[in-house]
Amino acid sequence: MNRRKLVVVGNGMAGVRCVEEICELDPDRYEITIVGSEPHPNYNRIMLSKVLQGDASMEDIILNPRQWYSDRGIRLLTGQKVVRVDTAGKNVETSAGASLPYDRLILATGSSAFIPQLPGIGKPGVIAFRSMDDCRSMVEAAGQYRQAAVIGGGLLGLEAARGLLNLGMEVHVVHNASHLMNRQLDRTSAEMLRRELESQGMRFLMGKKTERVLGRKRAEGIQFSDGTKQRADLIVMAVGVRPNVELGKSSGIQVSRAFVVDDYLQTSVPDVYAVGECAEHRGVVYGLVAPLYEQGKVLARKLCDVETEPYRGSIPYAQLKVSGVDVYSVGQIAETDGEVAYQSFDGIRGTYKKIMTSGGKISGAILYGDIADGSKLLQHLKRGTDASALGRLFSSEGGDRGEEAAASMPDPEIVCNCNSVSKAAIVRAVQEGGLKTVEEVKQRTKASGSCGGCKPMVAAVLKLAMSGAVKAPAEAEPAVCGCTDLSHARLKSLLAEGSFERFSQAIESLGWRTPNGCSGCRPAVLYYLGNKESRLEEEAGERHAVRISYGLGGDFEQASSIGLTLEHSMNELRMPTPFTIAVDVDSKGRGGLLVRELGISKAPAGWEIYAGGSETHPVRQAQLLAVEPTLAGAMDIILACSVWYRDSADYGETMWRWLERIGLIEVRERLLDPEARIELLLEKAAIAKETRIAIGAGWGEDHAGG
Repeated sequence: MNRRKLVVVGNGMAGVRCVEEICELDPDRYEITIVGSEPHPNYNRIMLSKVLQGDASMEDIILNPRQWYSDRGIRLLTGQKVVRVDTAGKNVETSAGASLPYDRLILATGSSAFIPQLPGIGKPGVIAFRSMDDCRSMVEAAGQYRQAAVIGGGLLGLEAARGLLNLGMEVHVVHNASHLMNRQLDRTSAEMLRRELESQGMRFLMGKKTERVLGRKRAEGIQFSDGTKQRADLIVMAVGVRPNVELGKSSGIQVSRAFVVDDYLQTSVPDVYAVGECAEHRGVVYGLVAPLYEQGKVLARKLCDVETEPYRGSIPYAQLKVSGVDVYSVGQIAETDGEVAYQSFDGIRGTYKKIMTSGGKISGAILYGDIADGSKLLQHLKRGTDASALGRLFSSEGGDRGEEAAASMPDPEIVCNCNSVSKAAIVRAVQEGGLKTVEEVKQRTKASGSCGGCKPMVAAVLKLAMSGAVKAPAEAEPAVCGCTDLSHARLKSLLAEGSFERFSQAIESLGWRTPNGCSGCRPAVLYYLGNKESRLEEEAGERHAVRISYGLGGDFEQASSIGLTLEHSMNELRMPTPFTIAVDVDSKGRGGLLVRELGISKAPAGWEIYAGGSETHPVRQAQLLAVEPTLAGAMDIILACSVWYRDSADYGETMWRWLERIGLIEVRERLLDPEARIELLLEKAAIAKETRIAIGAGWGEDHAGG
């Protein structure tokens, strides 16, 4: 199949998540190349602070090892930068001289640490905290020096400082504002945080503006604008990031703070998209995981021509990842942007809560010391919950707050916002998979696998699920597309029950959101309508005809006779996906039948029937379905299996996926039972009559030259 070329510039979390979604939606659509400037495969940049703090290794934060790329046929170019994008000629050039033509281009260039242009800033000993290499440099420096200064009292700066403390360094945090995390916390919560971090050994220089880096050959300290100085052998810059948008200057792509994108993440140039920290949507550039993943999901569906809601922006939230400190902030927290609707302070327990409202709606919150209600509040902000509901939002004080919050959480509520994992999904994974640790839950569901902020709540849900206090609800089948909430099974059922004769009549009665449907649902609806006994003549979905392929060896006349018989008997049988039956009469060869939907091959013991192969990515080897001593029996099995698949598979569901869903053993048992096989065909009498299919002995050995 001639696949379109997709080039992704950037091997970070946002771009690769988008590729993951594409591989799930339509793995055969694109020939994908990913170019990454770092020498590593994709890793979790947010967890670098955990590596620095000694809670994780470099290997622990790898999200997609190199094998993941090769398994999906993705070409990965690491240690290379894209130096030029020719949007007119649709071509990308790398620093290593590679020339990469594209049909679609995703810019996922991310951002770089902002380094202010100060005297002495380029000296050895001054580094950023942004990459694996930066992390290694900090560990090496801690082995030689003792005095460190972190410039920046925000999330990243505090996490870096905590890591350096763990490495045995004396750390001063320099911040130009009057209180820590001034974008996420108010003075009360910031002072509580400062006192806690001071008790851990951190020191703070507040309201300081750095003027220059001191030292001859390497950094030895900092001088401030007020004339004071601070000794430091290692200086870590954590004052913010800057989107990497240099490629926009020479390519004609509109750039403001970042690449300007619309609600479907397209830039000002057709077929060029941007996602992640390098994308500016409605004037906002996001640096958090959840918005980046939300963007990636929308873009993936757009690139796969799957109907999707547009990206309308995200609600910012932040959680500090420092051992022994629980801090959560979401939405608008400045009192100039709203009103304080709820506030509580418990000095003994060290907890603080502040809920803001604006226009009668919950607009923001700060939680310190007890963040069990953080995910709940985020969901209420997303839904625009009325402020009058505040009294019902919080669990009672005391006891195991995390477990109480988990128990009161509705099944569909999201626990892991980064990866959109619900409570129900975690409970189901625990109880069906016998999971016992948060790490196992992460591996199975991805919950807590990105920023890690939801780990306490994941642990609480895990505990509840293991105890049996909650039960996993039945898993809802996914909708056909964004135009409807109906699953394939429910859609087939409703179409079979109704007397619909046209697409427009069907979707109007079934409550479609999109008047004309989309590329995901329209062919499916037409296919299911076309499978009804009264076929549609004016409208027809894409119902693939059965095709025959032949091996190269053996008796050509016998193979041709079998193939012609199959073609004639299945002439009007239409399948939900492209469907090929391989015929091979050479017992020494396989003639490609191992990568076909169905295959029949001559063997010493008679005839072998194979099912579930695929020659498209991901390549699947067909499995042995049965061995029949007679050709007539083998042909019956092929016919029965084809009709069963045709009538029960979802539109677009491949034979191998159908086999996985039904179960190979169940398929074998039904098809190998002669009575069940005939019963299966007789149940489809309407199809048999319609498509002129012969049943049972009608095949005959002589019909196929056997």
